[in-house]
Amino acid sequence: MPLLNSPRSSLDYRMAFHDLQSFIRLLEARGQLVRVREPVSHDLEITEIADRLVKVGGPAVLFENVIGKDFPVVIGLMGTRERMAWALGVDDLEQPANRIRKLLDIKLGGGILGLLSNIPKLKELRNLPPKRVKTAPVQEIIWRGDEVDLTKIPVLKCWVQDGGPFVTLPLVITNDPETGEFNMGMYRMQVFGKNSTGMHWQRHKTGTRHLEKAKKLGRMLEVAVVLGGDPALIYAATAPIPPVPGINEYSLTGFLRGQSQEVVKGITVNLEVPANAEFVLEGYIDPNEPWAVEGPFGDHTGFYTLEDLYPTFHVTAITMRKNAVYPATIVGRPPMEDAYLIEATERIFLVPAQLILPEILDYHLPPCGIAHNLVNVVIKKSYPGHGFKVANGMFGLGQAMFSKVIVVSDDTSIKPQHNVEFWAGALSHCVPGRDTVFTKGPVDVLDHSSQAWSYGSKLILDGTKKWLEEGGEPEWTAAPPRSDTELPKFDGILEQAQPGGGMWFVALEKTKPFEGLSLAEKLVKTAVSSGIRLICIVDDQTEVTDHEDVFWTVLNNIDPQRDCRILDGVNGKILVMDGTRKIAEEGFTRNWPDKITMPDNIVALVDAKWEKYGLGKKLKSPTGGRGAKKKISS
Repeated sequence: MPLLNSPRSSLDYRMAFHDLQSFIRLLEARGQLVRVREPVSHDLEITEIADRLVKVGGPAVLFENVIGKDFPVVIGLMGTRERMAWALGVDDLEQPANRIRKLLDIKLGGGILGLLSNIPKLKELRNLPPKRVKTAPVQEIIWRGDEVDLTKIPVLKCWVQDGGPFVTLPLVITNDPETGEFNMGMYRMQVFGKNSTGMHWQRHKTGTRHLEKAKKLGRMLEVAVVLGGDPALIYAATAPIPPVPGINEYSLTGFLRGQSQEVVKGITVNLEVPANAEFVLEGYIDPNEPWAVEGPFGDHTGFYTLEDLYPTFHVTAITMRKNAVYPATIVGRPPMEDAYLIEATERIFLVPAQLILPEILDYHLPPCGIAHNLVNVVIKKSYPGHGFKVANGMFGLGQAMFSKVIVVSDDTSIKPQHNVEFWAGALSHCVPGRDTVFTKGPVDVLDHSSQAWSYGSKLILDGTKKWLEEGGEPEWTAAPPRSDTELPKFDGILEQAQPGGGMWFVALEKTKPFEGLSLAEKLVKTAVSSGIRLICIVDDQTEVTDHEDVFWTVLNNIDPQRDCRILDGVNGKILVMDGTRKIAEEGFTRNWPDKITMPDNIVALVDAKWEKYGLGKKLKSPTGGRGAKKKISS
């Protein structure tokens, strides 16, 4: 099959490119995409290559020769902050936020009246609705009936325990069966066979509501799945768009890119799809059909999502453009490409957040928090309790309702993007117990550690400077950095470090119930607990000298109210987070998933072929060799 044309050196990212292939040419012209002609497998090999590259900010890759498949694969298109900005047609991710701020003319402190005054201006977000066309590149080739064969498309099996190949970058379109309101979302899809997939519609998703309405009305739900198209539209499918009539993924894309999206009616479904996509899968979901087993899947949490039941999507037609390219992404241990999609959302939706909570100066969703486990917030503090007010307010902001831990600071000298430094600054003003609060609410359905599915506890750390009414600022000095050799050895400890900032990280070989908290009770009584306000107990696969690895493990593995304790140290209260695996003997009744790792044979295969790929200096596997540590004698 002919491949993409060579890049045009004159292509400029400020031009209004309108499809995936022109974006590929843009990246190649700017040295941000590499073609790999060496034959590669869609089964694990591409994942291992892409994972190595994204961890170091490497280029996107176009795999031109996927073994046994009819189409090339492109991956990592938005795998850096810079490429994410280019996908939206801007130089920097701050630019869309500044444009929205100017559009709404935000005046912080306007309260509810200030919010209402901006509603009429939202009509400007509707000024570029989709443009309907009669013919489209994505319908140049049509497969119907027996021609439909998903196995010809190089859908990736990303991780060894995955239940099969998964479509990882789909734009799933449905219309509300009652109102006709359009929705586009990104939901993973496991390929079940030539003409069917799973549809991972979680409890809180719009697609689930549409399916429930279709069942009530006694009809099939038509579905179209888009692969490719304008990169800004791919981003928009992940964005938490508010439920405002007339504002959807097409209008957001039009606003961001300054041009309308061309759409065409489907061949077998009454849905409008992007005219310049690479592929469209058309079909339906029968709301009365029993749900099928889907999974496991190596998810964006960095852990496997276990098997569960989800609806089946039946494919009635596949349309595509000539020389189509299959776009993919991988998710797993952060940072991954989705970290930059999350950062784009964070920057773009900062302004709407400030409309409701004007005291927010900045916030960040660190990659180690995988979007919903951690929010770092900087505020302009004006009264006692202001930190708790903002944190509680954020739990009510759209998808922020899933947040597990929120850390609030009023120190503008430390950016929330600098996660460890931000925590250290917050801990210098946060007395555990006094300045920490547990609450409960909805959590992401992928949270494996919550006591109940999609419901659990949350933690607020108020790291703002304390006023007299809040108890004031006690004298406290953070412990200096200490290495493993300077710290006490108790049974089960594998590795430990005090990196400074009042933190102590300990890797534990857990062999019995409640061992993490029992160990913490011993640690807080030692002299080196002086100047410590946070102890994190982690599992035997965590590198305690890799601070983001520690935060990632702990945040994934705690239900805060169950797994955190406020203990008495030698000179003050200490917050303990038990980030070890929870077991049945501790009252945990759910199955616990494995961390995602790549098998040694795939790591060795990619190592051996690295020079043939033409990707420069060999990179280390991010997950290979991540087995349990050897026990250190006490």
